Amino acid sequence: MDIIEARARDLGGFVVRRVLPTPRRRAVGPFVFLDLIGPTSFPAGHGIDVRPHPHIGLSTLTLLFEGALRHRDSLGTVIDIRPGEVNWMTAGRGIQHSERTPPLERATGHRLFGIQLWAALPRPHEDDPPAFAHFDEPAVPIVAHDGRRLRVVAGEVEGVTGPVAMPHPGFLAVVELADGAAWTLVPEAGECAVLVAAGAVAWSGGQAGEGLLLLPPAAPVRFEARSPALLVALGGAPLDGPRHLWWNLVASRPERIRDAARDRAAAPVGGRFGSIPDESEWIPLPDEPLP
Repeated sequence: MDIIEARARDLGGFVVRRVLPTPRRRAVGPFVFLDLIGPTSFPAGHGIDVRPHPHIGLSTLTLLFEGALRHRDSLGTVIDIRPGEVNWMTAGRGIQHSERTPPLERATGHRLFGIQLWAALPRPHEDDPPAFAHFDEPAVPIVAHDGRRLRVVAGEVEGVTGPVAMPHPGFLAVVELADGAAWTLVPEAGECAVLVAAGAVAWSGGQAGEGLLLLPPAAPVRFEARSPALLVALGGAPLDGPRHLWWNLVASRPERIRDAARDRAAAPVGGRFGSIPDESEWIPLPDEPLP
């Protein structure tokens, strides 16, 4: 089983651990990007401030294990996400959003731990209108027994369907294992991986701590926790062609990214990506070559 280790990335004041993409693996099913956020402890008066930035050609999926984030976007959405909840934002032809620590957590101090993924949109959906959906904790089904707790976020796992409707065939589930508990994943056709977000697991022929485990197709894998472990299982059908990633922009053709970068440079606020209520800042385009 191939293992991809997480790599630290400084996002300007806080560090994430990036798992996808890598030169060895550009995507797993529709997922072209995966970051582990934290765990990071913020003292009172401090927090995260990800200023407004644009996206195209993807959907972002955010879920937290600890802490909180406030999402604002150019559709007018303002919502806090907390553990057990899911944010699903579809950029389509263009959206702009920010992510910041909510006032309560900033005032009191808090610990933040979670993940964010990008799912590339199928080619027929790259120009879809932007959209946002938030799912409260009760909307995410749970299957719990024998020391394991499975939450199905998207797609179908063990006959249970998650609330996030992805336009590309795929799935995502979170599995919490008590020390010594076991879970067997049967990968369907397509691509499949398991992120060890915390703790350590063993399987026939190996064991691993934090990292992304790339599973062979169609072969059941039984994971046994060597300590309390937190896993994220993800995958799906291969993408309908390669994707280009530049900054926060994803597209099947490089000219889509060049057009979006030109539009953002011409109008950082308003224009194609809109503006976010109560936000006056923005992240400038990076100084790096366009595809």
